[in-house]
Amino acid sequence: MLLYMVNKYKTPDHWYPSDIRKRAQVDEYLAWQHLSTRPLVSKLFWIKAMTPYLLGHEATSDKLDPVVTKFNNTLKNIEEYFLQDKPFLAGDEISIADLVAIVEIMQPVGAGIDVFEDKPKLSAWKHRVEEAVGAELFKDAHEAVLHAKDL
Repeated sequence: MLLYMVNKYKTPDHWYPSDIRKRAQVDEYLAWQHLSTRPLVSKLFWIKAMTPYLLGHEATSDKLDPVVTKFNNTLKNIEEYFLQDKPFLAGDEISIADLVAIVEIMQPVGAGIDVFEDKPKLSAWKHRVEEAVGAELFKDAHEAVLHAKDL
């Protein structure tokens, strides 16, 4: 859907670059996250936020800890492989790769997990994404997920 919108509405080039090398970096992240970040975030969110809501008790550590460990490894991959020393996942400007990543990474935050603790590179990236889209829009976009624990 994002690619459709980028093409239909002729968004600024940085969202989905016309330069094939930059576009390949966006595409690489989008392909990778589909089988790494997305399933882990979904599982983590369900275990940490929905288990108490649906079952009336916190998830046990034997259910939660292995998923948190895998998620932390995924975050390390994002930092070391995708971010490296760049401001954004695919280069010097924000792209749809950053949008997809941030909305997924914010889900565990809404479940009460401090994703950015002891991860200065990831934290700095989050702040750059927030600044690039605007603090108010960033807040609005994550409002529901950040209050998931309030259920």
